[in-house]
Amino acid sequence: MTQLNSSGSNMGTWPVFMTAISTILGAILFLRFGYALGHVGLIGALGIIVIGHLVTIPTALAVAEIATNQKVEGGGAYYMISRSFGLNIGAAIGIALFLSQAISVAFYVIAFAVSFDPVALMIQENYGILISGRMIGMLFMGLLTILMLTKGANIGVKALYIVVIILAISLLMFFMGSSYSENASSIFTTIENPDSFFYVFTIIFPAFTGIAAGLGLSGDLKDPKKSIPRGTIWATVGGIIVYILVAFKLFFSASAEDLANTDHLIMGKIAIWGPIIPIGLAAAAISSALGSIIIAPRTLQALGVDKIFPGKLNELFSKGKAKDNEPVNATMVTCVIAFFFIAIGDIDFVAQIISMFFMVTYGAICLISFLEHLAADPSYRPSFKSRWYVSLFGALVCFYLMFKMNFTYAAFSLIIMAGIYIWVSRIAPDRAGLADLFKGVIFQVNRELQVFLQRRDRENEEERWRPFIICISQDTFQRTSAFDLVRWLSYRYGFGTYIHYIEGFLSRDTYQLSQDVKRRLVALMNDSKSKVYLDTIISPSMTSAIAQSIQLSGLSGKGNNLILFEFAKGDARGVDELKKNFQLLMSTDFDVCLLRSDYKSFGYHEEIHIWISSRDYENSSLMILLAYILLGHAEWKEGFIKIFSIFEEGEEEEQVNRLKTMIAEGRLPISEKNIQLIHRAEDREVSAIINEKSRDADFTIMGFSGEALEENSSNILEDYPELGNVLFVSAFKEKVIK
Repeated sequence: MTQLNSSGSNMGTWPVFMTAISTILGAILFLRFGYALGHVGLIGALGIIVIGHLVTIPTALAVAEIATNQKVEGGGAYYMISRSFGLNIGAAIGIALFLSQAISVAFYVIAFAVSFDPVALMIQENYGILISGRMIGMLFMGLLTILMLTKGANIGVKALYIVVIILAISLLMFFMGSSYSENASSIFTTIENPDSFFYVFTIIFPAFTGIAAGLGLSGDLKDPKKSIPRGTIWATVGGIIVYILVAFKLFFSASAEDLANTDHLIMGKIAIWGPIIPIGLAAAAISSALGSIIIAPRTLQALGVDKIFPGKLNELFSKGKAKDNEPVNATMVTCVIAFFFIAIGDIDFVAQIISMFFMVTYGAICLISFLEHLAADPSYRPSFKSRWYVSLFGALVCFYLMFKMNFTYAAFSLIIMAGIYIWVSRIAPDRAGLADLFKGVIFQVNRELQVFLQRRDRENEEERWRPFIICISQDTFQRTSAFDLVRWLSYRYGFGTYIHYIEGFLSRDTYQLSQDVKRRLVALMNDSKSKVYLDTIISPSMTSAIAQSIQLSGLSGKGNNLILFEFAKGDARGVDELKKNFQLLMSTDFDVCLLRSDYKSFGYHEEIHIWISSRDYENSSLMILLAYILLGHAEWKEGFIKIFSIFEEGEEEEQVNRLKTMIAEGRLPISEKNIQLIHRAEDREVSAIINEKSRDADFTIMGFSGEALEENSSNILEDYPELGNVLFVSAFKEKVIK
């Protein structure tokens, strides 16, 4: 990424502190805090301060933590979010953040227009000229636009020193003032029919968004890791103290009716010199507007540098002046948005929009901090550390308050960001998204689950069976029948590991080959939407590959319990390989399945035939379970099972009762009409009967034993020329169908 930091990045902690504190002690404090006291009372106002800082304090700590873990460049909060969450998620939050910052400019310009009311009233009384607040706002916004396009951020930061001094003087004169009117005796007193608590909280919350203002200077700071944490935390603490003091002063200086209904500038009626309050408000509004108009373009510029937008918009937004990288084009876009909301002119409406988007941003920052703690990534080594439970609490409070403040706005905000995420993901599908966001967390959760499951297995040896399959094949790119079977069986009920075997000795070349093959496998299998884990193994022989694979720990946290091999019909080499290694498999507790692939593959994915003989006592339940699990996949949704059993003279009743009991107790979806018992005539081979009955089946399942395989492997595995794909099953022990 191109760095946004210019060579003139030399600001320290004070600009961060002053940008934040001048926003915190700004328009809301002077214009709407008295309104809040009148509607919710002193206790309610203190509650708003507390709840507001239940959001801002965890966020400030999270900001300090994230900022001290990585190099923070231009873009402030967006940069930190995108580098932790990934560009696609960062873009969704970043665009919303930019809009809230741009709308904030309008909010503070409208506030400045209110501070001009006494002057406008004097002009009207003395000269008969009516100057509306909207006209003043438009004029001031025009001057602000010219100032930023010509002078840039430096003039804004210099003005902050003057503004903070004026703010300090105005607050000092306010505290030195006397009562405007008698207040009610109860600290719970409010006006009749007050606005709801959370509506009032929504109007007041922009006062607590000052911490984001300081972040926006990240690209202009000499040492962001030092300046951002210090400046942000100092401003947050200072804001808490001042707001509590102002709440008590207002409460004991005016009645609830005066606070709620008197003009916005009631603080001027309390201060020892009234005009200082409009002057302070004007200074605070100017500083906050300057702060917002400094940081909003830098957020948009950072989005452009990251190529979030389509086409030439990225170049347009990311372009800065050659001298100091001042984002001229991004500033113009910010000013256009601000002009639009100034034209609307409703300060409460604008406050609600700002509150919602900032609440989302703060929640995201706290969530980043929590997830970083949970992931336990060794690369996450901040020099300042918050606590995971503080960050989690902050995130939960943010998202809870969003819906309490305004459910419609909250839902609309999340829908907008989800839409932006989908849009950005389509523009750049190769960028980090939700998967990368939770990768570290998933690792930690998976580790804990694996340990838990392993311990539980030792305590519960007997439990319901489910397939944990491992399949080894060197013919992956010739046919996919084995992979398809693994993904179907592991879709809902189990876990599948598919290993492509590469013959040879481990070396640099074969290792590189295995990595290339794995990437090819993943790309090839992506379209199947499988839940199979793919891997490769390098070994000098299939025997050693099998020995290595069956000793692997199960990736699911459970040990593998079923191994699948695949060979092509008529492939004598494959049959010999299986026969040679079968004793190795029988030395373990694995169930063994041999898939004989045919050119007909799995046909129409409908008809599954299971052949059960009197010798398949241990195999039968596993064969039925595998067929049932197969039907759980969408590709087999039209499928059905037929069971055939060949019996000798005198075995019919026993076979019928056994099959019916198994199906009934196991609640298996197999109709009795799909169970067919066949009496074997003395002059007819079993293979001939199976060929006749199952030649049109899409998939056939049979049992076999190790002894029979060793005695006559060709007859067992190759005696069914009419059939398509056949699965031969040998169970380690009988499965109980519950």
